[in-house]
Amino acid sequence: MMTMQKLEQKLQRADRKQAALYLFCNFISLMLISAYSAMIFSPTVLTVLPEGGDSRKQMIAIFVLALFGCTVFTVYAASLFFRKKSRQIGTLMALGASRRRLAPGLFREVFTLSTVSALAGLLTGFPFVWILWSLFRMLIVDSAQMDLVLDFRCLFVSIPFFLIVVLFSCITAFRYLKRTNIMDTIREEHKNEPVRELGRWCGPVGIIVLLIGAVAGYNASAVYQHLFSAFPPIWINVLYAPVFVGLYMIILHTVVHGWVQNKKTPYKTLISRSMMKFQGRQTVNNLLVSTVLIAGGCFGLFFLPMMGSSQLLDTKNRPFDYLFQYRADQNVPTQTAVEELAGQYDLDLKDWSSGEYLYLAMDGQEMFEDGRSYHYEYTPLLQGGKFLSESSFSELTGMDVDVKPGTYKGISNDEETGTYFMKLESELLTNLSTMSTCDTKFDGFIHYGLLVDQRGYYVLDDADYAAIKEGISDEYRGNMFAFNINGEDSYDFAYELFLAFMGSFTEDCELPIYYDPVEKYACEQRGETYWGDTDEMAQVSFDDPDSSDFRMYWTYMPKIRILDQNDYMRTYAVYLMMFLFIAIICILAAMVIGYTRCQTIALNNRYLFDDLKKLGASSAFLTREVKSQCKKVFRTPSIIGISLMFLLYSLIMFGNDGALTYSEIIGLFACAGSLLIVSLVIYTVYRLTVRKVKEELNIH
Repeated sequence: MMTMQKLEQKLQRADRKQAALYLFCNFISLMLISAYSAMIFSPTVLTVLPEGGDSRKQMIAIFVLALFGCTVFTVYAASLFFRKKSRQIGTLMALGASRRRLAPGLFREVFTLSTVSALAGLLTGFPFVWILWSLFRMLIVDSAQMDLVLDFRCLFVSIPFFLIVVLFSCITAFRYLKRTNIMDTIREEHKNEPVRELGRWCGPVGIIVLLIGAVAGYNASAVYQHLFSAFPPIWINVLYAPVFVGLYMIILHTVVHGWVQNKKTPYKTLISRSMMKFQGRQTVNNLLVSTVLIAGGCFGLFFLPMMGSSQLLDTKNRPFDYLFQYRADQNVPTQTAVEELAGQYDLDLKDWSSGEYLYLAMDGQEMFEDGRSYHYEYTPLLQGGKFLSESSFSELTGMDVDVKPGTYKGISNDEETGTYFMKLESELLTNLSTMSTCDTKFDGFIHYGLLVDQRGYYVLDDADYAAIKEGISDEYRGNMFAFNINGEDSYDFAYELFLAFMGSFTEDCELPIYYDPVEKYACEQRGETYWGDTDEMAQVSFDDPDSSDFRMYWTYMPKIRILDQNDYMRTYAVYLMMFLFIAIICILAAMVIGYTRCQTIALNNRYLFDDLKKLGASSAFLTREVKSQCKKVFRTPSIIGISLMFLLYSLIMFGNDGALTYSEIIGLFACAGSLLIVSLVIYTVYRLTVRKVKEELNIH
């Protein structure tokens, strides 16, 4: 005998495909959020990505996008599940089941499905991170710094998301039970959600609105600082809002009108366009989220080729294989000692050259903060710079240079970019040992990329150099030497020389390059404590010479071509892994959303495809309609997201220095190459999705 309970169970089994899709959506969303939050809270990552740095800000910004995308995705999945569930509820209500009778079973099913899928996803996020991290270490690069450490405070992000998923599913179940019209409940899954149609002006205007939002948001901070002499508040990012409005209009135009008009065969795409339009609201929302996620994934992916190409070109074009600089009071290996060590590896040195520099204080306008506001005051001891004489520069580099008395020249690369850290308006140099001064002014650049670092090198006239050098202590005087290897170099020799050079320094040289003795001296004169003596960011350790922090930030870190080329992956391993992980998470989420949306098309339009079959439509025709639908779901967000992010990244590279350098152009070409891989992944998922949709619709 068929009881109400058995009938309820039978209807649940009939909807098992929709329940499985709902489980899959919840599982994937929670797994991605759990994995991403585990990464951004990991001490392994936070130790390398400095607090307040651009890398950490970018990581968090993309996480917010991923969180937004997964939230919309899970809400959509729940809504889709209950649209199908409504037929079961309506059928039981039509057979006489009361809402009081249906409520326990419905809430039990919904709560179980939501909790099990979400909890499984939350817990799977941790092994997912570990597997990806381990594969990276095994297949690409491994180092002691790559030991993955997880901080379970990340659960403060993933658990609230888990609760939101479960709570929303229960609220949605309650809302469907409250409906009074049984026929509306039964027919819920057949209801369309057409989007409001706008004219064909929608797409072109959307492009203009998007560009306005991008320009306004990008420049707003600089304009605000210029007008109010204050750091911009966080709300100023609302000026990016037109970007999303314009993006919505572009996608709306794509769904409703398309960008290609078939005037000769206007009815060829009638069916596919109508299916899109009748479910336009769902489609537009899904494509919008997918576009944002693909753009975020491309941003993370671009980090790898851009850094790699820049590093490769920099090391390849150096005029010397080895460059060392050190404080004059340090007993580093001499030329004889270096040659003896090279002899142990059957290496010959050539082109040995050396020079001397002074560490002098430069004057300028210093920023003083008062909360969010700031103002500038003149100070004679603003920051330090490394100054060579004309003769010393020529002896070291082999280049002749003429610096006029009373002036100084900055040393930059050929494009004169990356000079934001240099002082180009200083008019007074100070010897910190004697406090004697020298009046000067900036007189252009000398191009020699090997002497470009985060502190800055400058060249003085010989006479000015001799005058300011008088009485300076070894603490503020430095020496440099450089040489090449005659023939093929040896990594083992380079690494042993690096360790010997580092091991010859005393502990007071265990400093990062942004630790400035001039700033420290000025702070002490004002009775203040220098931030570099207390901040954890100002710490590097001789005990960990292979760490990213030491290789990137030690103030006396030598430039060794073979070492920098071979250890690049190890030095930047955590950076590369983090941004690669971001790309994987965002693109995977976008692909899951696309797959789910295409499955929805199959489920919601099954009756239409069945009618087309009865009317004699061939399998080829039906396959074309399926491909047309799926193609828009995958192609539209892919083209928009990839194009916008590539354009934005190019603008960021241009905005950094006001020009695109040769290395940045090569990097952008490398980024374009990486987009081919992304496109191939998207196309593969698209083909698999089409095959799955055809199976659902019984199209052979």
